[in-house]
Amino acid sequence: MKKLVLVIALLTLSFIDTKAQVEYKVITSVESIVPNGLGRSRIISANEDKNYKDFTSTQTEDDNTRNKSDRSEIRVKDFDETKLLNFYNIGGIRFQNIAANDAVITSKINTMIEEGWELAFVNSAVESECGKGDGQGIFITRYIFKRPKQ
Repeated sequence: MKKLVLVIALLTLSFIDTKAQVEYKVITSVESIVPNGLGRSRIISANEDKNYKDFTSTQTEDDNTRNKSDRSEIRVKDFDETKLLNFYNIGGIRFQNIAANDAVITSKINTMIEEGWELAFVNSAVESECGKGDGQGIFITRYIFKRPKQ
């Protein structure tokens, strides 16, 4: 009887996941808000992983030496770049371009979901100089997906 209880307990424990094993993926859309359609708009998705610890130093009162990580090692060379349209063209804001970008971004999100990812968070921001003769600006959105680790 004790053996039967032990076997049942071991079988039950084997089906319990002791750690939540989730992986995350960040997809970024950058949409130009530069007047006259001069900017570049893209969806960027990295295809390689980086470990942040390789590029991190700890600053203390006793040791505040600079982080001397090699920037070239941080760069990702294996990534997908999907073209989007700029918000502005020579005539001003182009609503058709916004609708087209929405369609492409929706396609990317739907593909990620088909691949088992779940959209967990969305963060967006606008950067613009806004000074005299402003010729710079982007609308950036980060889509953070998660799925069970494979």
